[in-house]
Amino acid sequence: MNSMWTVMSFTMRNKLRSKSFLITTIILAVLLVVGANVPYFIDKFTSGGSATKVGYITDEPGDLIKGLETYFGKQEKPQVQLVPIEAAGSAEADAAVLKQAIEDKTITGYLSFVTNDQAGFPDVTYHSKKMLDTDTSQALQAALQEVKTNQAVQDAKLTKEQLQKLFSPVKLNSVQISDSANGKTAEEQGTAIGLTYAIIILLFMAVMITGQLIATEITAEKSSRVMEIIVTSVSPLKQMFGKVLGTFIVGLVQLVVLVGATVVNLSLPHNADSFKNLGIRLDTIDPKMLIFAVVLYLLGYFLYAMLFAAIGSIVSRTEDLGQAVMPVTMLTLAGFYIAIFGLSHPDSPFIVACSYIPFFSPFILFLRIGLANPAWWEIALSVGILLVSVLVIGWLAAKIYRVGVLMYGKKPSFKEVFKAMKAYKV
Repeated sequence: MNSMWTVMSFTMRNKLRSKSFLITTIILAVLLVVGANVPYFIDKFTSGGSATKVGYITDEPGDLIKGLETYFGKQEKPQVQLVPIEAAGSAEADAAVLKQAIEDKTITGYLSFVTNDQAGFPDVTYHSKKMLDTDTSQALQAALQEVKTNQAVQDAKLTKEQLQKLFSPVKLNSVQISDSANGKTAEEQGTAIGLTYAIIILLFMAVMITGQLIATEITAEKSSRVMEIIVTSVSPLKQMFGKVLGTFIVGLVQLVVLVGATVVNLSLPHNADSFKNLGIRLDTIDPKMLIFAVVLYLLGYFLYAMLFAAIGSIVSRTEDLGQAVMPVTMLTLAGFYIAIFGLSHPDSPFIVACSYIPFFSPFILFLRIGLANPAWWEIALSVGILLVSVLVIGWLAAKIYRVGVLMYGKKPSFKEVFKAMKAYKV
């Protein structure tokens, strides 16, 4: 047992002191800090932009222009500012004047009108040099719709009471049904989606980074022949579990640093206000989600760590490691992408089925817990399958590791590994 703790402490010291680990941690922390402040930047950029200047010829329909000016004039921060351009005498000359105004940066775009007697309202076209100017187009469309509605109301000669009923907004509250007394409100749903997305990414990063560290270290020791010295004093099984536990603690330290940096930035006053404006409330986070995040991280880590350790033990050259771990990497990527694409449909039969597959369940079960409402037995069954899989794969990995660290040369075939495994009992 002492030798296993020696391997574990050596692995921890070796990783924590390495420049690659420190640089990776710093880079990831910086990226997460920037990501944590994205809502603040979004809030600033979306609220601090100036109105788009849209031109029109002065002899265009006066009632329509007046209605548009009234609509945008009522807004606290209007998206569009109408700019009158003097008429040049003909349609071609007017178009040339408007295009010249765009070149002179007097306006960003301009409106043209075509009479439509059948609709009783002109057909309006917004001309702009920008390929995707959807914000301005949507603002103009909303304004034109209100102007058209107001004209129709005036023609109908409705009373004030009828107008009030017509224009009073419809209130629709969206609440997610849950087992608790009160369902999730729209703000709580938005917070749950954001938290689920963030934790799935963290789970994926933690599993991939720590798993690659284990496989790389084992293969490097075999490649440099250091493994031949280590096996004379420490049994292969104690080596494997020592490296897995040591790398787990190193990965946990890295995860605590990254999560701590993110939480500190999210707690800053300017970020709190930005999240509030976006309808995200951090105080509505369900503690159950955080508990399951920890449980699924532990089970997912040990499941993939055993696989990476077993594969690393049968590879003699670091150059061959990438190809060898490709199947495990693809499994991890598949679970991650299924979870990401399942954010909008967490209760679909495909997502439910995948939550019982142990290679996918660390990601997909957490998705269902965060965004759906799975029954307790579904959670228990998925966690139970995952736990049994960790034990079975740990047993197989121990047998593979015991024979793999002593096999050099070309990468052995499955038949050779299986034959060598039968000679040992774990």
